[in-house]
Amino acid sequence: MRNIDNDLLRTFVAIAEQHSMLAAATQVRRSQAAVTQQMQRLAEQLGRPLFERSGRGVQLTPDGQKLLVYARRMLTLHDEMVSALSGLSPTGQIRLGAPHDVTESILPVLLTQMAQRYPHLQIAIHTGRSPDLLKDLRKGELDLSIAIALDETDLRSVLLRTSPIVWLAASTFRHEPREPLPLIVAEDWTYFRRVAIQALDRAEIPWRIHYTAPNVVGIRAAVRAGLGVMARSIEMLGPDLRVLGNAEKLPQLPDVGFRLYLGPRSVNPLARQIFDSIEQRGG
Repeated sequence: MRNIDNDLLRTFVAIAEQHSMLAAATQVRRSQAAVTQQMQRLAEQLGRPLFERSGRGVQLTPDGQKLLVYARRMLTLHDEMVSALSGLSPTGQIRLGAPHDVTESILPVLLTQMAQRYPHLQIAIHTGRSPDLLKDLRKGELDLSIAIALDETDLRSVLLRTSPIVWLAASTFRHEPREPLPLIVAEDWTYFRRVAIQALDRAEIPWRIHYTAPNVVGIRAAVRAGLGVMARSIEMLGPDLRVLGNAEKLPQLPDVGFRLYLGPRSVNPLARQIFDSIEQRGG
């Protein structure tokens, strides 16, 4: 039985994620020629092709896709073993993004897990809207980010939680059925704004935009002031808010998933180690 060098597997995973020999070479700090030779050696050891050309880049063969699953597991376990036996906790900084919706629910749980596993880790938290966080992730300005689960097929991600979207209002808010429902929404055409308006239109319930804000902080403040209703994940429910529903004859809203995304340009090995361990635990 052949022994596979972990360096070969690291380069293989980098190519699989970057879809490019050149980009992977930059990530693993080798020349493109050296990376090509590594992959030739790995393919020879396994006796089967792992990549095939796709436009200007490369993509995995079916055998390459099988290897990717095992390679990620092996590298995560290897890195954990080295850390444990060295007696040293990994140090460094992780740039973690999170939408405001989860700062009091999912984010604290994730931070606790990371702190317990890596007590010397420095975590720089960036909050914002999911589209903006994912944009920063793609530019390499973040290592990891929690975000709403949309169609982001170019990014590795793992589902952290699925939550219902609900109609939220201040505890003192009372809706007059004969009047259009006053909505409090983001200035942009965001996911939650779109979900709310589409659901109301399908149910033929009249509505009006009563208040807009650039972020969820302003939206929540307006809701707490009793100015109207917002459609948001249940993560936003607090003691000063209540859920509207059948009594107000409002339509049911779909669930929303929150995923942890790994930056495609992240060269931070600790970010990958954290992501892989969470992925293996299933979120």
